[in-house]
Amino acid sequence: MAPRDRGPAQAALVVALLLGATYAATLAPGVTFWDSGEFIAASRTLGIPHPPGTPLFVLLLAAWARLLGFLPWALATNAFSAACTVMAMSVLAAMLTRATGDRLAGIAGATCAGTMTSVWLNATETEVYAASLALSVLILWSADRAGRNDDDRALVLASYLVALAVPLHLSALVVVPSAVVLASRRDDGWRWRPAALLGGAFVLSLGIARLSLPIVIAGAVMVVVARRKAARVPIDALLSCAIAASALLIMLVRARHDPAVNQGNPATWSALLDVIGRRQYDVAHLWPRQAPAWLQLGNVLQYADWQVALALAPTVIPSVARVAVTVAFMLVGVYGAFVHRQADRGTFIAIASLLACGTLGVAAYLNLKAGASYGWGVLPESAPHEARDRDYFFVLGFVAWGLWIGMGLVAFGRRHVQWPAAGLLLAAVPAILNWRAIDRTHRPEADLPVEAARLMLNEPAPRAVLFVGGDNDSYPLWYAQAVLGIRTDVITVTIPLLGARWYREELERRYRLFRPGEAAQAMGVLDAARRVATQAVKEHRTFYATVLVDRKDRNQIARDWEVSGMTFRGAWSMASDSAAGWLRAPDRHAPLDVERLTVEKSGQRAAQVLGQLRLRNSLDPTSRYFATLLRCPGRAIVLAAGPPPDSLDSTCNFR
Repeated sequence: MAPRDRGPAQAALVVALLLGATYAATLAPGVTFWDSGEFIAASRTLGIPHPPGTPLFVLLLAAWARLLGFLPWALATNAFSAACTVMAMSVLAAMLTRATGDRLAGIAGATCAGTMTSVWLNATETEVYAASLALSVLILWSADRAGRNDDDRALVLASYLVALAVPLHLSALVVVPSAVVLASRRDDGWRWRPAALLGGAFVLSLGIARLSLPIVIAGAVMVVVARRKAARVPIDALLSCAIAASALLIMLVRARHDPAVNQGNPATWSALLDVIGRRQYDVAHLWPRQAPAWLQLGNVLQYADWQVALALAPTVIPSVARVAVTVAFMLVGVYGAFVHRQADRGTFIAIASLLACGTLGVAAYLNLKAGASYGWGVLPESAPHEARDRDYFFVLGFVAWGLWIGMGLVAFGRRHVQWPAAGLLLAAVPAILNWRAIDRTHRPEADLPVEAARLMLNEPAPRAVLFVGGDNDSYPLWYAQAVLGIRTDVITVTIPLLGARWYREELERRYRLFRPGEAAQAMGVLDAARRVATQAVKEHRTFYATVLVDRKDRNQIARDWEVSGMTFRGAWSMASDSAAGWLRAPDRHAPLDVERLTVEKSGQRAAQVLGQLRLRNSLDPTSRYFATLLRCPGRAIVLAAGPPPDSLDSTCNFR
């Protein structure tokens, strides 16, 4: 094998070793907040997470975790994200090396791309975006192979991979314009047929995801007209797309077994289509815009400022030093783009397309509301905001930027330092400037999600119903029950999901928390919660609510509550011979009704965790918020004596 032929493989190996060690050293040891707990629980039970269900991701995750059976389940699934990202960056290193003939540029570019904050964070927890990144890079690799070698098989493979985005995650489709560039280029010009075929696979996949038959037909026509020298290529591409999309049927099969995580319950064809089309959600259209265009662009710039020097100011608030480093690396990226254009025009256009589509294109298509931490003080207080910052949607754009940063650093080292390896050393700067803010290994902070779940699950009585308020008090609890086997007798009821008929029917089918046929009736969320509480008492179950459930919502479910650690216990009982049905608990003279023994035990455990907890500054305020909630049991004991309320009472939803 010639030295030039060995270069791409060597670059890929070096990047795999560097990033593999980096991710392993910073990998989350267990469940994290937000969707991680749901995905881990779904993989453990072969279940169906929130729409569109990501069935291929769940299946791959389950297989991987079983192969690594010697590791705790959550650690194994977190390692899957790391492995996906390592593979993606290694392939990019090989592609850049092959295109430019510069092994150091390939290594530096992929290393910088892999240590961008959003890429790194996705690589160290169980989330679908690392797997989507791996699929995106495989699409680029197969398209590049098709373009370089005029390889029909690689073109069909690229079409198949494009369609795999439907059962995995649609974010992978962002790379299709770049893939079209790579597949269509030739030394003697550009070919339109590969572009039509890949474009057709993209349109067809989008049509399936949007449940639009006209769009599916349009995509199929585009594939058919891309007839190549081998007449079977369009037919093979269509069959490949159909095979890829068939992975959606995993949900239909699994839902009929009613796994513990069964969001949408796609056990029928109509329910399956509801899940695929995300009909449970109010999906934003391109128009009207949910936020001003300048603000959506500002969000992208805000997220860009987090990518290369987060440890200098590990919060959403920018600092002079962090912004200065960000601007400096933007200029290095521009220089790297210039160097890349001189080295290989085809891959330069592809990466430029990826940068544009992964930033401005994503912002335009998703039409997000103002970011969770952006626009305050500028927008009216009533302006809608996203539930969390969505920097992970723009990962592919940041990957493109990182590739150019690495190439620019290598070129700078050669020209100004006269030492080729200097650029490679400089490529480690983003990793150094991000490490302290990205590292997920710090304990007990890393254990906070599961500790909070334990506290909330251990307090209810046997066979109790526990009302929860949203993602961060639902998903860690699902993980604790499905994976760790903690308090599986407790029924968690997620209040926001009660508006969905499938969820009410699940509670009726599994636990008889609605009267027969009642779940099919139209009802509001809190009306449904009241009915669940009523039926729970009929089934001789106590009902509780976590401290995250808003006081106003809690008081519409029942009139009287006692503080019970990090939960509230409904203080009503059902009397079968009572005309009114409900009997109130005895009036109490204390300003706050407290189940003292439970609160004291919970407060002791919470105090132990808090005593060891040293929270770092972070982009995500969730850990700090939960650390505040751990003080609620102790505060409840104090309030029982009658002091006036303070701000913590509002946080704990006491008042």
